[in-house]
Amino acid sequence: MAEEINTGNNTKTDDTPPAAKSGNGKRKRAAFILLILLITACLFGLRLWVKSKTHVETDNAFIESHVYTISARVPGNVLRVMVQDNQFVKKGELLVELDAIDYQLRVRNAIAQLDMAKNETSSTYAQVDAARAALNSDRARLEQAELDLRRGQALYKKEVIAKEQLDRLETARKVAAAKLAETEGSVRRALALLGLTGNGAKDAMIARKTAELEENKQNLSYTKIYAPADGFITKKSVEQGNNVQAGQPLLALVELNGPWVTANYKESQLTHVRPGQKVEFRVDTYPGITFTGKVDSIMAGTGASFSLLPPENATGNYVKVVQRIPVKIMIDSSSDQKHLLRVGMSVVPTILTERKLGDILKDPFR
Repeated sequence: MAEEINTGNNTKTDDTPPAAKSGNGKRKRAAFILLILLITACLFGLRLWVKSKTHVETDNAFIESHVYTISARVPGNVLRVMVQDNQFVKKGELLVELDAIDYQLRVRNAIAQLDMAKNETSSTYAQVDAARAALNSDRARLEQAELDLRRGQALYKKEVIAKEQLDRLETARKVAAAKLAETEGSVRRALALLGLTGNGAKDAMIARKTAELEENKQNLSYTKIYAPADGFITKKSVEQGNNVQAGQPLLALVELNGPWVTANYKESQLTHVRPGQKVEFRVDTYPGITFTGKVDSIMAGTGASFSLLPPENATGNYVKVVQRIPVKIMIDSSSDQKHLLRVGMSVVPTILTERKLGDILKDPFR
């Protein structure tokens, strides 16, 4: 009995209930899991914050490209339309042809007018040569008449000839002078017809007719309208048989070989954006494809400054609004080899500023 009592006194017993032990273990596990989640959230938030500083993103961006408005340069009737809506065409391909009969007749008429002008000019040259020859002859006659008159006057003083003979010599001199004046007038008229007087060109008439011929040939060439670049036909409003006027839009051609993105970033986002930085963007039409490009340039003013009615902040009702500045992003041709992008598509571009972590962490302390 005594041994049993001593053995009982030396044995330690745990009075903690089993339920309490289980609760302590659960609290430790929950605190550990909470700590892990907190650390994960902090790391994830830090990553997002760093990414927001190195990846500048906006959803206010659209695809743009060169759009050519094809119009007629001369009036006429449409003879043929060679393209359809959304058709791809090559540079130099015939798009629309106008009836060229009227312009061909004008070219033929201009050729005839030029030939006539050349013939008339040759005849006028002959007239000028004849008038100049007659002028030289009349000058010689006048000189001879003046010489005869001087001789007659000398002989009359010596009473060798009669007064009647002296009067005939004076009359002959006046007739020679009048004839010379008439011939000089003929020469001036011939030179005026040829365009040789004043500052006129020697072949003024021929030059004018040549210019008229070239103008009619140019108008004839305008009856055929060709594609100015590779692209797709849109907004076709011309049909065979239409009567069109000069300057009337017929269709549009969208060039898709060199499109770009116009992204309207907030002014506060452009602190570290520079030309040449890489850009990745997504298009709403193709959610699973990422396209690439690079920053080409930043516009020299905000979009509001170049709007039709720009804000007038000096009127006293100024309210500060964060402005947006367009950024031109050139698209890499290798990322759009199939020409999937279309003008006006909404895109979400992200500019990779490539800033270092150390520089980002210094920003709050500057």
